[in-house]
Amino acid sequence: MLSDAHAPEKLRIERGPRSGQTIIVSVDSTRPGPALGGCRIKGYPTWGDGLADALRLSAAMTEKAALAGLPYGGGKTVVALEGSSAAVLTGRARSELLADVGELVESFGGSYIIGPDVGSGPDDMTEIGRRTRHVMCRPESAGGSGDSSRPTSIGVIASIDAVREHLWPDRDPAALSFAILGLGHVGSLVGAQLASTGARLIVTDVDRSRQALARTWGATWADPDEALFADVDVVVPCAVGGILTPSSVSRLRCRAIVGAANSQLDTEGTADLLHARGICWAPDTVVSAGGIVAAVARELQQASTDEVDRRVREIGRRLAAALSAATSSGVSPLHEARRRVRPLLATLP
Repeated sequence: MLSDAHAPEKLRIERGPRSGQTIIVSVDSTRPGPALGGCRIKGYPTWGDGLADALRLSAAMTEKAALAGLPYGGGKTVVALEGSSAAVLTGRARSELLADVGELVESFGGSYIIGPDVGSGPDDMTEIGRRTRHVMCRPESAGGSGDSSRPTSIGVIASIDAVREHLWPDRDPAALSFAILGLGHVGSLVGAQLASTGARLIVTDVDRSRQALARTWGATWADPDEALFADVDVVVPCAVGGILTPSSVSRLRCRAIVGAANSQLDTEGTADLLHARGICWAPDTVVSAGGIVAAVARELQQASTDEVDRRVREIGRRLAAALSAATSSGVSPLHEARRRVRPLLATLP
């Protein structure tokens, strides 16, 4: 988010005519170009909670695109599922919801391009694509760039390498310890890469069946409430956001936080608390950009696979530059990210 009080350029809240579900589309900005942002489908206590998520995430997407050097703005779709419907959203009910989403996206006339996010995937983008052409990350077999997990994980690993060079330039990667929060598509790829280096891992997930994967890495399993506060060098959030609060920051025992989870801070002020404690927090808007960098490169710019991977790995270089500048100025990495984003957006027509 650009600021806690930031307002979106466009906002639509509709009850899907087929599904009856609340669908929220927040287009934070189209000044740099069409807004990019995924479709989040999950249950919320109220639709107002879903709205707050959409506003926060769409603003973060504007920042993410700018920091990644992409000529696009940010947006987000949030389907705020009601009650038990989250558990039964399959078959016809899911198809009807995705049709509703596709028609709402189409109504923006190309100013917003949708992709997958929590609760949706490439196959869902195919369904949405029946109602709008403004969609990305359909399966490769359908002409899209497919699952964004791999490029996102490459960006996370590049960011971890940048933080290691920044904080521990003389330490071998195998000498570091990590706590990975979330072993979904991205977290499992990041975990496998870190395990291959011989690093010590503590891992967690709300799905306890993921313990089997942890055992193949020789990782230590922890409960979700414990892993964040583990005594490790680096915490790697790869699940839900909002985990960094004044209360949780006071209990952290790590030296750095680098992960793919979006909106990790409850408010911007928490970045200052992390900075005051000497904890290097790598802004998630930089770290998690691999998915959109790859999708834009492949689908909109027809880049080769090697070129796509090169552009994704550039995330590490961009983060390293921001960390170095933040240290020289004595400010938090978040403040440095803000300093870099605002001039980029201010110069746009």
